Amino acid sequence: MDQSSKYGQLRRFIKKFERLIIAFSGGIDSTLLLKVAHDVLGDGVLAVTADSPSVPRNELKEAQRLAESIGARHLIIQTDEMQNQSYLKNPVNRCYFCKTELYSKLAEVARREKFHFIANGTNLDDLGDYRPGLQAAEEFQVLSPLKEARLTKAEVRLLAKKINLKIWDKPASPCLSSRIPYGSSVTAEKLAMIEAAEKFLKSLSIRDLRVRHFGPKARIEVTKKGLVLIEENFHEISAKFRSFGFEEIDLAEFKSGSLNVGPGLDVQTAN
Repeated sequence: MDQSSKYGQLRRFIKKFERLIIAFSGGIDSTLLLKVAHDVLGDGVLAVTADSPSVPRNELKEAQRLAESIGARHLIIQTDEMQNQSYLKNPVNRCYFCKTELYSKLAEVARREKFHFIANGTNLDDLGDYRPGLQAAEEFQVLSPLKEARLTKAEVRLLAKKINLKIWDKPASPCLSSRIPYGSSVTAEKLAMIEAAEKFLKSLSIRDLRVRHFGPKARIEVTKKGLVLIEENFHEISAKFRSFGFEEIDLAEFKSGSLNVGPGLDVQTAN
């Protein structure tokens, strides 16, 4: 099936639901979904974005901006995964506890706002990843229109570009907790350190990056282009990172899901 046919299938699938809540992160998948859903259903769509210490402030602001540019009604809700000890212990299925909290809060919004369906931005490629959050989506009967239309990540980006979404090539930006190795507890302090470090590196025009939290040591993962910028600004970066609470810096090549490679754990994600 070609891209045009998949786009038509996506629109037809969405049209089945007169009122639809979109779990909206501001990433390319949920943004494409929100745009198409709003085109099809108009005011029958409600974008809902979760806010918690694991969400970077700049991502929250961008979600607001994107929803406004699309013209969709948008709510920001607080989620409380940081109150869940199962989440804070950071097991390999940490995302399950986060998504369970998210979808339970979305279900509350749905009841209050009289919506009967919730949808997320899961695409076809996500099914081949290690994504514990998919179990939570299944338990809450969350729809995945992009998956139903058989859209891969690459096709999502191409379709977003075709319909003039300016963020069509936006890098993935999973939650800040994904930067902490499994088994190492998630804390608000660690999340704040990671957010500050990544925000500073992005101010140096480094686009694809992760800052992994290994106690006093930060591992900066960047592309080869980013590595040049790191080396050019290393003294300034070192000083900044010390002010954030990191005593050491390691450099590594950028790789999504790099923390998922280790003894007893052979999974890959988009983290």
